[in-house]
Amino acid sequence: MNDEKESDEIETENWISLFNGKDLTDWTPKINGYELGNNYNNTFRVENNLLKVSYDGYENFSNEYGHLFYKAPFTNYKLRLEYRFVGEQANGGASWAEKNSGIMIHCQSPETMLVGQGFPISLEVQLLGGVNENALRPSGNLCTPGTHVEMNGALVTDHCISSDSKTYYGEEWITAMVTVNKDSITHYLDGKSVISYSNPTIGGQFLDSTSEEIQAKDGQPLTGGYISLQSESHPIEFRNIEILELK
Repeated sequence: MNDEKESDEIETENWISLFNGKDLTDWTPKINGYELGNNYNNTFRVENNLLKVSYDGYENFSNEYGHLFYKAPFTNYKLRLEYRFVGEQANGGASWAEKNSGIMIHCQSPETMLVGQGFPISLEVQLLGGVNENALRPSGNLCTPGTHVEMNGALVTDHCISSDSKTYYGEEWITAMVTVNKDSITHYLDGKSVISYSNPTIGGQFLDSTSEEIQAKDGQPLTGGYISLQSESHPIEFRNIEILELK
């Protein structure tokens, strides 16, 4: 009986698509070294109803870390999408960036990013793929560019914290979801909770690479912000990007 009730509630939830499957309407790129809106080398594109991060226009990748921002900020919500890594990493990409991308939540506004700022102040749902057979590399991790969080009531200052997910070695589609319920945040992969944390604040690593306006907010609670999708030198594809706002 409870399972049937939960299923009915899921079916009636009003999820809204953030991606029209045709073009980058409502999304704006910010690539390190370039002004907001400059989609350098056509990094972000839409083909066959997929939002793709591609590097066929690059002779050599050299710190052109990028983020594709949705137009509006959010506070309490569920965000879900499907992703898959494809192909080979771009020439020049760092070894740690192979099969590495992310969903950035609670981002600073893209207009406040500096031209030479590689990463927004945000919480990163880090997406990783297995590179070496039998070498574990979980996905859905938490990284904290310019932020801190709490886990089990204690402040965490590590830049990246591994999740409990399995390792995905192939090019299969994976469903990622993030639930932001006031001060508590949980990452899910294929329906499984893989990491939870709470009470994000501004501060820590990368903060000194941002504007003085952002630096002045050091220590302030991070209660919402923009959503962006990351480019870090390995091709990745996204589809079915949806959001459900919570009361």
